[in-house]
Amino acid sequence: MEILKVENLCKQYGKGENKVTALDNVSFTVNKGEFVAIVGASGSGKSTLIKLILKEEEPTSGNIIINGKDTTFLKQSRVPYLRRSMGIVFQDFRLLPDKTVYENVAFAQRIVETPVSEIRRNVPAILATVGLAGKYKAKTKQLSGGEQQRVAIARALINSPAVLLADEPSGNLDSHNRDEIHRLFFELRERLGQTIVIVTHDEHLAAMADRTITMSDGTVR
Repeated sequence: MEILKVENLCKQYGKGENKVTALDNVSFTVNKGEFVAIVGASGSGKSTLIKLILKEEEPTSGNIIINGKDTTFLKQSRVPYLRRSMGIVFQDFRLLPDKTVYENVAFAQRIVETPVSEIRRNVPAILATVGLAGKYKAKTKQLSGGEQQRVAIARALINSPAVLLADEPSGNLDSHNRDEIHRLFFELRERLGQTIVIVTHDEHLAAMADRTITMSDGTVR
């Protein structure tokens, strides 16, 4: 089953002589349960691709299909609902620093109006999955970088997304925490069957994926 399908995707900025092509006819498919790494040098088009998938920008042409839904012409009012079908992990964590670990993860369920009784069951379970069962009362600003990224991953997973999308998830971590986060992604695929798409410069993380998509000058090689 196809979870993410990108078809003939193009993105251009500017006009006339100032026109710049960021993506040029990019196509690939990610199937359910796959762990896929998207790699490439700076300026290869990875960041633009992520922005298009998240509907932060619109493509010049082509289509993006997520969990069977063509998002290309999605109304802006429907974008928040689309993003709820994706778990998103960023390099800079984007946590609420004065809130506890529990509150940060529970916030993602409150947004989708999950009953309180379910939140109380779900949050401890997902924190245990990412190895933070004993940290639920801690403020996120008191945690190490690796622990903060685990909280971000738990928050991304709490609503059982069709795909977990991570943008340079180990970019701000030291070597020890980077290795721990790499292992966690691999375990999530192995234990949960989670579909994972990671954009990364890290060769070690890419090597753990089932498949690597290499981008260069806005194209897929």
